Order: sequence, then structure tokens, then C-alpha cells
Amino acid sequence: MKAFAKVLGIVLVGLLLLLVAAGFALTHLVDPNDYKDELRQLARDKANVDLQLKGDIGWSLFPWLGVELHDATLASAATPDRQLAQVQRLILSVRLLPLLLRRDLEMSDIKIDGLDLTASRDEQGRTNWAEIGRPASKADAGAAPADTPADTSTSGEPTAGRQPLKLNVESLTVRNSRVEYSDARSGARYAFEGIDLETGAIYAGTPIPIKLAGTTSTTQPPVNATVLLNGELRFDPASQQYALDNLQLTGDASGEPFNGKVVNYSASGQLAVDRRAQTAEWTSLKLTANDLKALGDLKLTGLETDPQLAGRVSIARLDLRAFLDSIGVELPAMADAKTLQRFEMNAQVQASRNALALDDFNFQLDDSTLKGRVAVADIARRALRIQVSGDALDLDRYLPAKAAAARQANGARQEEVAQVDAIATQGNSPLPEAPTQHAWSQETLLPVERLRSLDADVDLSLQHLTLNRLPFEGASLKARAADGQLQLSALEGELFGGRFEANGALDVRGVQPQLTARERIKGVPAERILQAQGQKPPVEGLLDLDADLRSSGASQRTLIDNLGGTARFALRNGQLIDANVESQLCQGIALLNRKPLELPHGGQNTPFRQLSGSLNIVNGVARNQDLSVSVPGLAVKGAGDIDLRTLGLDYRLGITVQGDTNAAADPGCRVGERYADIEWPLQCRGPLELGAKACRLDREAMGQIIARAAGNRLNEKIEEKLGDKISPDIQNAIRGLLQRR
Repeated sequence: MKAFAKVLGIVLVGLLLLLVAAGFALTHLVDPNDYKDELRQLARDKANVDLQLKGDIGWSLFPWLGVELHDATLASAATPDRQLAQVQRLILSVRLLPLLLRRDLEMSDIKIDGLDLTASRDEQGRTNWAEIGRPASKADAGAAPADTPADTSTSGEPTAGRQPLKLNVESLTVRNSRVEYSDARSGARYAFEGIDLETGAIYAGTPIPIKLAGTTSTTQPPVNATVLLNGELRFDPASQQYALDNLQLTGDASGEPFNGKVVNYSASGQLAVDRRAQTAEWTSLKLTANDLKALGDLKLTGLETDPQLAGRVSIARLDLRAFLDSIGVELPAMADAKTLQRFEMNAQVQASRNALALDDFNFQLDDSTLKGRVAVADIARRALRIQVSGDALDLDRYLPAKAAAARQANGARQEEVAQVDAIATQGNSPLPEAPTQHAWSQETLLPVERLRSLDADVDLSLQHLTLNRLPFEGASLKARAADGQLQLSALEGELFGGRFEANGALDVRGVQPQLTARERIKGVPAERILQAQGQKPPVEGLLDLDADLRSSGASQRTLIDNLGGTARFALRNGQLIDANVESQLCQGIALLNRKPLELPHGGQNTPFRQLSGSLNIVNGVARNQDLSVSVPGLAVKGAGDIDLRTLGLDYRLGITVQGDTNAAADPGCRVGERYADIEWPLQCRGPLELGAKACRLDREAMGQIIARAAGNRLNEKIEEKLGDKISPDIQNAIRGLLQRR
């Protein structure tokens, strides 16, 4: 038995020596460079590959099957003029016995230098790799679709009856390489250049240290970025599961989207892909981009069918304005340049190929805390959906800043108003002239082209909302925009203790935008509204308003010039600010009494119980024919126009003194019974802001009043002198004669 074992050992050693000798003879006596043509033909026949071996081939046979190639190129035999790959130097070797005995593919270090992999699609949609891997006869016959391998099995299961191939590699090193993809139809180009890749030992199911560096670039949009990646790769071909643990990705990016700015980024976490389940997960995500810091967990399902992304993302507090500037985003001018300085967010993310949603979000924006849902329902159409509730939001801070032209127009008018106001402070000054300067800007107010493409559905619910300087409490806003039509279905809330409601529509499909609006105001202090707009109120009182308006145009001026509609209004329990109504009346009464005024009669307010009327608006001019003011001791009626274009008024008022016979009154202004029913004419003209200071006694109409008053005095004298001596019929005849004078 021992002799047999000894003989067997000698035989095995002899066979081994024979194999070593044969390998030595093959590698030293057979030059593979002599068989380049045969190798090229074999590659063409078996894999439909055009293989060009321009450099020398080095090789070894036992115990490693080693190959070293220099300056080799590869292309599809169907398109040999469209090179797919070129390599300056490739070194690899395979251990023969494990491969032959156990189907274990054990390789030593793989070294690749100067790899240039160029994938392309031409204008007809044909790729330069479609035919590779199929025998030339099948490729020529068109046995399979252009972009589909001949073997369409994707199950990943090993061929029946055969043991799966095991891959073990000591290391992989790639230097000075690049990968590029270009599409002639779209003009898109993507490249990864300057690639340096290093790995540790590659064994299925065990962590593989990996380090990758390079530079990426794209043409749509033009972007360049550096990449440095470190991690541990795990893969299991049998279960089709892949993972990248302890991922650390850093780099910077620049290009057209960043407007010359450089973005420094980093990302870390754990990546896992399961091809059987068609899922990919990124857990313990940490992402930074300049000052932005985000955390989260993301999961992608339907990898190869209909990708759907879900997860949660949190963004730490940052100065959003400074961050956007650092990545080249130019914000539009806002009324408040200090907005967006405080931002943080926590949200559930949902995304697909053409949609993105932030659900259950909670973010802090400056002084506002907002919750709800923000979604882009269709990215291609920019279909925006917003459902937000929160504590407070001052929209005025984020709206465009007041245009220079608007400030200039308003400034010119205010200068004119100031000049009029300077000479209108005394009741006996001349009647002010109506303003001539237009009060509104000609700059485009409505971004028509943007509104035409807008697709949005907005639902806001806020405890406090500031809009157009008006502070709404318990506010809600609902609006919809689609196909060039914008509908404001509701804007309502409490305003200064009263109630405000509005709805309207804007149609931008035509040449000129068409606007309709309906407003309802109940019990809102009118002076508070004017004060909020930076105007000095000429009147105070609780305002009730019901207005239906329409207009067309894209600027403030054209909208006011084309304004039309109707309105009804009532001011309750108010007063005319700095009104000199008493002074004006006393001057007229003193003229009739032929007595000088002994007491001052100007500067105080004139209270009223109600001021009401209706307006008919045509081309920016509001006409009123039924103004009625209820003042203690007075009855006031009026009619006239308010020119909304220049914010000027032209009114005639009739004031009837209702019998104030107070004995303590100014002797010159004492109202006797003979003046009680006289309607005193006042004319109001000038800037709307002047209010009652723009009103003067209509001296042209005073002649009729004096004649009537004189008739009353003669009647009194007739009665005093004649008494009962003349019959009543004769007395009446005399009075009538006097009154006809």
C-alpha cells in the first residue's frame, strides 16, 4: 500500500512537472502576436466584435493564465467606424486549476490604464454596442432587436445543471480612464473623465474597499463636477443584492445652472439595491451643499419599470437667501430684502418620473411656521399644488418691490397734492384745483406670459395673513390657475374687527388680460384701510361695501383707466377729519346776518351718523348721484365724480340746517327759524386726500339764498308792522310778490 502511494505520488509529481514544462514551452515557444488575425476573426465570429490589437500581447499559461494587452480597440462589427472602447494597457491573470475543477474564477490584480469607453447613439437611434455579444450570423440576420441581447433571460438564475461561476479578484485598479455617452438626436453628452479607481480584494458577499475619483460633465445643462467616493461594496450575484456601506462622497460642481458659482457638496450613508425586489434604499443619509445640511432616509421602488421615490428629509436651519446666492440662484427683488434669512424644513418626500411632493411638511420661514403639502403634480407642465396652514404670513414681504416708475408717478402726484394742501388749510382759501398727475404706474404689473403657462391650485389657511398691507385674521385663500385662466374662489377673513370677502377671475388668454372682481366689506374702519396704504384718511367710520368691478390691462395705469362696474357703500358712526363744514356755514350765515364771527369755527372734525351712496364706474371715473350724509343738526345730499385715475374729486353738496337755534351760539352764526330750511351749497374739488379741506361755500349759488333770506326778513317786518290790520290773503299775496323778485 505504501509502495502504491509512493508510485502515485511520483506519477502526480511527474504530471505536474510535465504541465509546468508544457506551460513553459507554450509561453516561450508560442508567440500570441503571431495569431492576432486569428484572434480578431474569433472575436468577430463569436461575439460580433471588431478587435484591433495594435500593441504587443504578453501572456503566461500556468499556474496563471495571464494576458497583457497594449493599445487595443474594440467596436461592434456592425459599426467598426464607431469605436466603443480603447485601452492603452490591460493586465489580468486567471488561476487555471480552480477554474477547471470548481468553476472558481480566481484572478490576480487587474490593472487597466488609459481606458476610453465611448457609448453613442446616432440620429437614427442606433447604438454602437447593440450588436456586441451575438454571433455575426445572427446579428447580420437581425435575429434580435437592436438594443436587446440575444439571451433575454434576466432571472439571474444559473443555467440548469451547471454550478454558478464564482468570481474572486485580488484587486482592481483603473488609471487615467474615461467613460462617455452621447446622443446625436438630443445633443446630450455625459462624461466621466480622469477616472482613478482602486479596490481591495473582490469576493462575493464580503465588503470590498473602494475608492473612486474623477470629473463628470454634462451638456444639458452644462455642468462640471469633481467626484471623490469612498466606501465598502458588497454584492451577491445569486440573490442580485448589492450594497455600498459607509459611503462618503465629496466634490464640487460648477456650470451654467450655478451662474459662475461653485457648489461644494458631500453625501454619506448606506446604499442598498435589490434587483429581484426592484428596490433601492439610501439610509442614514447626510447631505451638504455649501451651507445646506440635510438628513433623511429614501427608498426607491420599481427600479426598472415605474420608479417611485419615498422617504423623509430634514433640512437644518439656514440662511436660505445666502444659500441660494451661493449656488447662483438670483432671486427677484422683494419688498423686504431681509426675507428668507431663516429657513428649516421637515417633510415626507414622494416622487416619480414627472412628479414631486412634500407631504406632511413642517417648515419655518422667517417668522412663519407653516404646515401642509406642496407638490409639483406634473414637472413638465410645472403643475403646482399647495395646501398650507400656519400661524402667520406676511406676503407683502415676499412680493416684488415697488417699481421705480410707480414711486416716480406717485411722487409727482404727492408733490402736486402737497402744493394744494399748503393753500387749502384755511376755509376762506380758494377752491383747490383738481389734480392732473396720474396716480398709477405704467410698468407691467402682471407677468402675462408666465401666467398663461401657470398651472396651480392653492389653498391657504392662516391665523394671520398680511396682504397689500392689510392684516387679515383667520384668513383663507383659495385659487386655481390653468390654461390662462386664474380663479380666486375665495379670499376672506377678519379685518380690523370687521369682515372682508372677495373673489374674482383673471383671463390672460387674449391680447389684454381681463379682470373681474367682487368685494364684500362689513364693519371695517375705513381710516384703518387708508392708513395701511400709507394715506392720510379724510374720513373715519365703519365701512360697508358691496362692489362688482371689471377691467383690462397689464399695468396699474391701464387697469385703472379701463376700470368699470358698480358699488354701494355706507360709512357708519364716523366723522369728517379736519372738516371745516361749520366754518363754511357760519361764513354764509354771518353774511346774511350782517354780523361778524366772534368765535373760531374751524379745525375740528365733523361727526356723522351715516354716509352712504352708490357708484357707477366708467373708464376709471366713479360717478355718484345719491350721496347722503346724516349729521346732527344737518342734512347733507350730494352728487359728483371721483376720478380714480388722478385720485381727485369734484362734488357739489347741499347742506340743510335743521333749526339749530342755540342762544349761546356765535351771534354771527346764530341760526334762526328763517334759515332752518335753507340748503347751503358747497363745492368740493381737489385731491381726494384733502377730504373736507377741499370743500368751499359755493358763492355763485349764494345769491339765490340771500334773496330767499331777504324775503324771509321782509315777511317778518310785514307781520310786525301790519299785524292784524291786513287780511291774511293780502299778506300772502305780498309775500309771493317778494319771493318772485
